[in-house]
Formats: sequence, structure tokens, C-alpha cells
Amino acid sequence: MKLQKIQLKNFKRFGDLTIDNIPQNTKLVLLIGSNGCGKSSVFDAFEWISKRIKRGESAEKSTHYEDKYYVKLTQQEEKLLGNLPVGVSLEFYNSEPYKRVLDFVGETKNLERFSGNIKDDLFYGRSSLRQVPRLTNPTLKSINILKDEDRPQFFIDTDNRFENDVSIWLESVLQEVFGEDFNSKSLQERFISPINTAFSNIFGEKQETSLSLQNVLPPRNGAPAQINFKKGNSEFGYELLSAGEKEVFGILLNLLVRRDKFQDTIYFFDELDLHLHTSLQVSLLKEITENWIPENCQLWTASHSLGFIEYAKESENAVIIDFDDLDFDTPQILIPTDKTKYEIFEIAVSKEFIDKVFQGRKIIFAENWDAPLYNNLSIDDTFFFTAIDKADVFHKSKNLKTQGLVDRDFLTDNEISQIQSVYQNIKILPYYSIENLLFHPDNLAEYFSTNQKEFDIVDYKNKITAEKNNERDYIVSGIFNARSGYPFFKENEHAQKLKDFRNNSREIIELLRSDDFETFYKVFPAKDYGKSIESRTNLNKKDLAKTDWFKIQIENLLKNRD
Repeated sequence: MKLQKIQLKNFKRFGDLTIDNIPQNTKLVLLIGSNGCGKSSVFDAFEWISKRIKRGESAEKSTHYEDKYYVKLTQQEEKLLGNLPVGVSLEFYNSEPYKRVLDFVGETKNLERFSGNIKDDLFYGRSSLRQVPRLTNPTLKSINILKDEDRPQFFIDTDNRFENDVSIWLESVLQEVFGEDFNSKSLQERFISPINTAFSNIFGEKQETSLSLQNVLPPRNGAPAQINFKKGNSEFGYELLSAGEKEVFGILLNLLVRRDKFQDTIYFFDELDLHLHTSLQVSLLKEITENWIPENCQLWTASHSLGFIEYAKESENAVIIDFDDLDFDTPQILIPTDKTKYEIFEIAVSKEFIDKVFQGRKIIFAENWDAPLYNNLSIDDTFFFTAIDKADVFHKSKNLKTQGLVDRDFLTDNEISQIQSVYQNIKILPYYSIENLLFHPDNLAEYFSTNQKEFDIVDYKNKITAEKNNERDYIVSGIFNARSGYPFFKENEHAQKLKDFRNNSREIIELLRSDDFETFYKVFPAKDYGKSIESRTNLNKKDLAKTDWFKIQIENLLKNRD
């Protein structure tokens, strides 16, 4: 089964979301984007349809809690739930495009209008909450796999299928052992070898790092089953696997015991990359997609992993759907993104991958959501990537040997010189944050002039100065805590510099006491203060970042550190 299009109407986060133009040869659909951007809403849609099919129930049997969980509501709409158009529409490739369609769009209490034969194996999903630290079940349990009886009620609930997978596995092994045509070699090939082959493909074949499944013992004497592994010269039980190894084994075992029942299916597994190093992420996704998902099926997964992005970028049978910066309240249409766009690499970073893709170009990490504004400047042979915060920029720059651009925050001129003399790849903005540049009076003057609007630069400076004086005590109260979180000089060899740095807050206070605009504005938090000044309200940062003045400031900053 291959999905070509999905539309969500007033479902979860989205008022109207469409994902379209998925090619028929697609075996992997990778959803990328920051936390909270709505990726999991797609999986909730799959789960919502799947549970209706497998329970064989009509929409009228859905509970009020389910309605509230799945339906995107305003306070007014919640009172009129029965009249709200809501649902999920799917279009599949079969022998012909669009031949099989599930259409759930309609009133909340009359959701289901099917065309085509609906099968129990249409969807199979796993949430990210699926890892079990140790085996605890002392008995074997029989499960109806096709009905997926042991799935969690909602996609956000803990997925406890692992121990049931162990039971299904052991039951199959025992049936084979006590069958009339028992063959130990066949048993090994069916139940052990596939996992060990996958381990070799994912973890490698070096003796000291390779992992192999040795044997499994059924529950006995009130104790749970025992699964034993080997790594190097050591043998140990499941509970001693690392989190990443448990993740890999759990996924492989789940597919080993259940995929025979799901041969014409949309698989949706959230965050397959959990606990895995970048190189293992690539190997895992390649192994699962190419060797464990049946050929006529699709795998949908969501990830922040550059390893997954790396694999999807190279695979002809994979597409990437970018969920960043979506407005949940307006209609959105997503299609497979251009795999060469820099945005798809902003989720996480592998130095080797960046070096390969951006060879000869300057890579600069920037804080928070500043990178797109810098990239819009189109500075020659320069790409900015997003890091979480100042510490993340610092560590990425240091560990990946790339450059980093951080906000000045509460730093003195002398401290900036010291930091940049020790950390050659770090660049520091001349003012507190990017907002200080965007809302600098010189930048606003150019912006308003370009748009043929009046701007009183003297009045603006006076109002900023007045706000600084009114709020100075509040600003000062946060200086020490902010500076204590900076990542600079924390190496042992810089212990004295760190001590001096932590005792140097007084100079920042002196800068804020000054009424000279260029003196105090260096450390004035413009992103938090001055927002109510009339000439600053309702301005778009993207528009303010298009001025010549802003571009010159950033270009000069980069040149000064090259």
C-alpha cells in the first residue's frame, strides 16, 4: 500500500493540512521539523483511522474524550462540536492512482464514508514511548496480531508491545520445536539469523562493537523470559543493553514477529532514531526501510536526526516533508521538499555530512531562530545553521570545528576580546541580541525611509533611554544568573579567567547607568524591552532584516573575525 495524499480537516493541531504529490515509488516518508510543529498529528490521523477499522466501530461510538483529543477546537467551536467539519481524507496508489480512498470528512458524528474494501492491515504504528528497561512478564501471552489488540489507546500513550513481542516470538519458536517437521537450522534462520544480520548491518562487524543475539529462554519458575546477547567476549542479558541497543532490538523484534500480518500496509513509527549516534541512525533507517518493510509498503517516520535526513537525501525511494514554520490556523499544502535545501539540515548536524555537502563554503551556527534571518542576507558562500542556544553554538563550533555566532547579552568589550582570543571560531554580535540590530534606530530609519514613512530617530532614542532607566533595576537583577550560564572559560586551564569573569558584573551595570545610547544599548535587552514604543510595534523581523544597514553590520562582523 502506497499513500499519495493525506488531508487533515480541523484535526489535532491543523485546521486544514494537505500533504500531496508523494511519488508512487516512495518507500520512506520522513517528516522533519522542530518540536511542536505538528508532525505527530499525521500519525494521530493514521492511528485514528486504524483504531476505527480494527474495532469495527462507527464514529458514533467515539467517546467525548476522543473527540476532544483528535479535534482542533476553539472555545466557541467546542460548544458546537456536532456541527464542526472534521476528519481525514486519504488517497492511495493501488493498481491505479486514487483507486482506494478513505474519506472521513464530514460532521463529527458522521465521519465514516468508505470507498473500497477496508482491511485490518491498512496501518501499523508505533509511538516513541516503546522502550522497556527490563523483562518482567513471567507468562506467555497470546495476541491477535492482525487486530493489533495490544496497541496503546492513543499515540501519546506508552507502547507496551515489547514483552508481547517476546511472547509471540517464543510461542512461534516452541510451535516449531514441537512440530512434526522440526529443523534446528530452519529455526535459526527464521527466528535468530535475521536479527543478527541486521545487528551486523547496523552496528558493524568489528568484534569489540558488534552485537549478536545468542539465545532466548522461556519464562520459568515465576521468572520472566531471558534473552542473552554477546558483544566482544562478554555475554549478558537484555537488561544490560544500552538504550540505543534496546531501541534497535525492540524495533527488529517487533517487525520480525508481526510484519507477516502487515504486507499491504502503511507503517508509521515515530522517532526511530532514539538514543542512537548519527552513524547508527543512517544504518538503522537503511536497514529497516530496505530489508524489513515489505516492498509494496510505505514507512512514515518523524525525526530530528541528520542521520535520517542523510539517508533520505541519498535514497531515490525516500521523500522529506518539512513541517517548520506552519500556521496551524490557515490552509497548508506540503509537498516533498527539495533535498538540497539548507533548511532540511537544520534539525541536527553531522560534521562529515556538512563537510561533504557544503565543501568550500563557510558554516556558521547561530542561536535560536536567527539563522533564517542571516541566510536571507545571501552572504557569499556562507550558510547559517540553527543551534538551540549559546551553549549549543559554542559546543557545535568547538566540536565540529565550524564557526559560531552568538548574542552579546551581558558582555563587556574587554570580555568579548578575551573570549574571541581564546575561541577563534566564535563571533559575537556587537549588541545584546539580533533584535538590537533589527530595532536599532539606524536600521529603523532605513526601513521607514524605504517604505516612505516618517521616523523620528531622536524621539525613538529618547524613548529607549527612558525605558532603560525605568526598567534598569529589573534588567540588573538578571545579570548574574544570565552570565553564570555562559559556556566560556569552563575548561580547567581557564579557571582564573572564569573566576575573573564571574566577578565582573559591575561593569555591565555601569554601562546600563550611562545615558549615551551606543554605550548602554550594547547590553540593553531590546528583545524584552521597548516593544510598546509605537514606532516599533507591528514590525516584521524578516522585513527589518532586509535592509542594507543590517547586512553591512553582519558582513563587517564576519570579516573582522576572518
